[in-house]
Amino acid sequence: MRKALLFTVLLVVLIGGGLVAWLAFLPNVSGDESVGVKLPAGTEFAAALDSLDASGAIGSATSIRLFGTLTGWGDQVKAGHYLIEPGMNNWAVLDKIRKGLQDPVRITLPAGRTAPVIAAAIARQMDADSSEVMDALFAEDLAEQLDTDTRHLFAEMRGDTYDVMWTQDARRAVSRIHQWHERYWTDARLAKAEALGLTPDEVVTMASIVEWEARYDDEKARIAGVYLNRLLGRTSAGTMRLQADPTVQFALMESDGMPMRRLFLRDYGFSHPYNTYLIDGLPPGPINNPSDAALDAVLDNEEHEYLFFVASPTKLGYHDFSRTVAEHNAKARAWSQFISQQVRERNARERAEASGAAPAVPVPAQ
Repeated sequence: MRKALLFTVLLVVLIGGGLVAWLAFLPNVSGDESVGVKLPAGTEFAAALDSLDASGAIGSATSIRLFGTLTGWGDQVKAGHYLIEPGMNNWAVLDKIRKGLQDPVRITLPAGRTAPVIAAAIARQMDADSSEVMDALFAEDLAEQLDTDTRHLFAEMRGDTYDVMWTQDARRAVSRIHQWHERYWTDARLAKAEALGLTPDEVVTMASIVEWEARYDDEKARIAGVYLNRLLGRTSAGTMRLQADPTVQFALMESDGMPMRRLFLRDYGFSHPYNTYLIDGLPPGPINNPSDAALDAVLDNEEHEYLFFVASPTKLGYHDFSRTVAEHNAKARAWSQFISQQVRERNARERAEASGAAPAVPVPAQ
């Protein structure tokens, strides 16, 4: 009797062990490509399985549910982003999730953006809140740890693609992204900045102005040359105020929280420490996070005699450059006439559409 009972128990153990082993090593990942699954904090086992199933990462939710229940691993789910690889079995999938063996996510930051936009972009692609990211970008102690300050830290979130952990807190994410800014400053680039008489921070500030002025990368070095001519007095005119419209835009945006808009004559007299129509030299800090192209354009700026530029009516998106005020004023009038002509043509089209008549043939600008 005792032997029979022992045999029965042994048989049950063997069968149970065999079942667990079969469930553990049962291949349960469908498809030929990795699938990323994000499990927020507090995700329970059932919800995690729903996410895995809905994403197509697993073939059978039933078998992995049973395995997780039998082993108790289902109660150990950790938040994170996980790549589920082809050929993984239930053991491998659950072991990864219960140990929190996360895979990084790739986040992309645009260049030429202000701090709130950068914070929102980071938060949107991570398990974070944009207010937490903003707090990190303007945390004085964090900026000090990163050997910068709160006027410059947001601009050092370079427009690029980064690998970060999805559940990293905002401060760690900002610190990690900042590492790429530090890597930009090679010995060769530091030498170029020194040759211009600029610190890396000043290069970033100048590049942020160039970023908003130039629509196309191939014009950035020329625009950078204009501003450096004014700042450093590299022409016979000597030093001048930068008089950069983007700094006025930034001052207005900071003041009223509104998006970028058309500037009016009264705006140039707006009192603000960043308004380079009223202050000498560079503003106290950058106005956006400049691209590598803008940074390189400052360091490798085009040397010329230009001091002014205005939007071109013949090559839209580009600018016409001048050496003297008289040349500049003539080109500014040409641009103004072009805009006026565009307005007249638009109004004529709208009137024609309203009346049902055929639109008039545009008259070329004089």
